[in-house]
Amino acid sequence: MGLGAAHAAPVAGPHGLPPAYGAMVLQPATLPRSAEFDLGPALARARAEGKRLYVYLNADDCAYCRRYEAFLAAHHAALKSHFAPYLLVDLRSSLRVPVRELRFKTPALGSLPYMEYQKAIGDERARQLVYPSVWLLDAQGQPLMQMPAGAGTFETVPEQIEVLQLVQ
Repeated sequence: MGLGAAHAAPVAGPHGLPPAYGAMVLQPATLPRSAEFDLGPALARARAEGKRLYVYLNADDCAYCRRYEAFLAAHHAALKSHFAPYLLVDLRSSLRVPVRELRFKTPALGSLPYMEYQKAIGDERARQLVYPSVWLLDAQGQPLMQMPAGAGTFETVPEQIEVLQLVQ
C-alpha cells in the first residue's frame, strides 16, 4: 500500500480554496485510491512566518466543498484581512478515497490514518469523515479550538470571522 507524498502546488485549480487567498495546496499523487497529506512543510512555514494554520480538507467531487469555496470567493474583500494570521493549507482529496486510506503526516506524529490523527491531536470530532473539514492549528500542529464539521458551519461572514478569531 504505497502512499505517495503530497506535493505543494502554487495555485488553486477548479476546486479548492479560491486563488486570491494564497493557500498552500497539497495534492496527493495517489488519488483516488489513497491520500496522504504531509503537513510538515506547512508547519515549518507557519513557524517561520509566525502564523497559525487554517487547514481545509476538501474533495474534488464534493458539492458542499464547492459551496463553501464559492462563499469564500464571494466574500473575499470582507474576509481576507481576517485570514492574515493564518497560513491557509488546502488539502485536495476525493470522496472516492476510503477513510482508511486517508492519512496525515507530521514530524511529531509520523503518518497516521485519519481517525488516529484526530485522536492524536485531541480533536473531539472523532467521527465519520465529513467534507469539508477545517482545523485551526498552531505552528506545532495542535488545535487552537474544537471545530464543527461540514459546510453549514460558516455560511455568513460574521460566522467565518468568529471562527478565525477563535470564538467558541
